[in-house]
Amino acid sequence: MRRLSQQEKRTLKFGAICAIAIVGFAFATHWLGHWKKVRDLRAGIKDKLKTINVDETKRAGLMSIVPVFEMPEKEEKQKFLFRDKFNEQLSSARIKSEPLQVLPAIKSGVAGYKLLRLKCSAKCSFGQALDLLARLNENPYLVGIEEFKIECDQKKRQEVKLDLTISTFVK
Repeated sequence: MRRLSQQEKRTLKFGAICAIAIVGFAFATHWLGHWKKVRDLRAGIKDKLKTINVDETKRAGLMSIVPVFEMPEKEEKQKFLFRDKFNEQLSSARIKSEPLQVLPAIKSGVAGYKLLRLKCSAKCSFGQALDLLARLNENPYLVGIEEFKIECDQKKRQEVKLDLTISTFVK
């Protein structure tokens, strides 16, 4: 083997530098593309956070319309909590009802919980029934309205007979 000349050494060095530059350029373009995606993603998240971050008055307004829900308790405890809160709602709507009937708990679609139902029959004015219905979502134990039936009195049009069955989850 013969020794390399000065020109051949420069050619090899130039070739090695070009090869390193090509590999570096390939990694750099890949890295810059990834960095651009990350910056775009970060900008999108910042925009979302800006729309979510609202002032305190707006947040208080939003929180006032979100219904409050209490986690279900054991059947005996939940039955009393649910019934007492519903009685408060009936009183605030000025509805005098017959004694509330607690119907037996049935299997629900949510695993691990049963559905306890409460049946109410009352005579009241139409406005009182609508007032109760409008404020029913304030009950933190309410899961749903199973039955809602209004029958008008033939002689007194504003008097109605209200049959209402509501439900809650129990453990």
